[in-house]
Amino acid sequence: MNIKIIKTSKAPAAIGPYSQAVQCNGFLYTSGMIAINPETGILSTDDIEEQTSLVMENLKALIGSTGAVMSDVIKTTVFLKDMNDFSKMNTIYGKYFPENPPARSTVEVARLPKDVLVEVECIVSID
Repeated sequence: MNIKIIKTSKAPAAIGPYSQAVQCNGFLYTSGMIAINPETGILSTDDIEEQTSLVMENLKALIGSTGAVMSDVIKTTVFLKDMNDFSKMNTIYGKYFPENPPARSTVEVARLPKDVLVEVECIVSID
């Protein structure tokens, strides 16, 4: 098994004992991404749309650091603090997958790191 740890300054640094992403056997597995500005390390606003945009931009940068693109994403998991934010999150999320969107699970959770409103993780096909 060939495992490669993926790390880029274009996405927020890990804030614990985990990797931003791991590449293995033709797949990239990202850790959950939250709305932290990678340049400042500061958490985004408390607006679900702004947080979702930053999360998706961070994932795009992380995925891009491997040479992959968002259309290579095959599965996402979205964690929401409040399922009432689903529609707003979904509108922003959908802009990143305009054609052939990946499989997705979305769940409401009691609490997320740094009390953010949304966290997203991906599985990406890497050739």
